[in-house]
Amino acid sequence: MAEKSSIFDMIGPIMIGPSSSHTAGVAKIGRVARRLFGEQPERAAITFYNSFARTYEGHGSDRAVLAGLLNFTPDDDRLKDSHAHAEKKGLSYAFKASANASALHPNSIRIEMHKGDRKMEMLGVSRGGGLISIVEIDKFTCNFTAEAYTLVISAHDIHGSVAFISSVIRHENCNIGTLTVNRRGKNADARLVFELDSGVRELTRAYLESLDWVDVVTYLEPMS
Repeated sequence: MAEKSSIFDMIGPIMIGPSSSHTAGVAKIGRVARRLFGEQPERAAITFYNSFARTYEGHGSDRAVLAGLLNFTPDDDRLKDSHAHAEKKGLSYAFKASANASALHPNSIRIEMHKGDRKMEMLGVSRGGGLISIVEIDKFTCNFTAEAYTLVISAHDIHGSVAFISSVIRHENCNIGTLTVNRRGKNADARLVFELDSGVRELTRAYLESLDWVDVVTYLEPMS
């Protein structure tokens, strides 16, 4: 089914130009990566695919993704000088281009982040008009927009885990908009992504993370 767009999507977001796909969307992808990682990385390897691979320098996508990793919003004036800000804040980075990744969306970006021994990888797509989709985290397939309250849960795949977490969320009087589950295999590591209509209390998130079969609970509020 085709995605629906509103008049606000067509007008586009408030941003530092030149393009909502190449700057606003890319900055949002960088910010989601930063929020999933939980802190500013020390090093980032960023790969632009397909259309982005050919245009990222001329359209400022390199500056935009660094701005996002520094937690700057798409309309932040610092976006224009994000290379210098990254250097000041101790973020080292490298850009790569892959123009023939036919299995990926034309406007795809992979961000690999490091800090000490920690590593995380994320694949995002800029859909136009400043809209994005996050389609992969650490090789786990997912699909969320960062426009809703989102729980990303890294857990062991045990019987009844999805139903149990859903029941905990239900007791928060919170409706689940979408749910994506991806696992390495039966009884192996899994990644669950819940997009929610309202927020979840810190106490509830802490309870979920305390479960012995849950590794990490990451909570994202709607992207501004």
